Amino acid sequence: MPRRVALPGAQELFRTTEPAFDPGPRPSGRVKHDEKITVYVSADELVALEQARLNLRALHGIAVDRGRIVRAAVALAVADLDDNGEESELIRQLDVP
Repeated sequence: MPRRVALPGAQELFRTTEPAFDPGPRPSGRVKHDEKITVYVSADELVALEQARLNLRALHGIAVDRGRIVRAAVALAVADLDDNGEESELIRQLDVP
């Protein structure tokens, strides 16, 4: 006689997996992004980025990941280029003789 296997019901399969709303914690500010790039950095640059992340948390109470810091830095650089053109910090940094 074959054994019947008990399968989960619809309630178990389609149950909510999101935690209940908790008004206490602040939102993290994380946003889902559709595109991805890979950026190679030196060991010193990675340490500096991690130190900046830790300083933001320790000194300013801002808990963010490295990706969010990089996205903010890119936005600042692009805005500076748009606003200041040839006089932008990005042009100064990239203008290699």
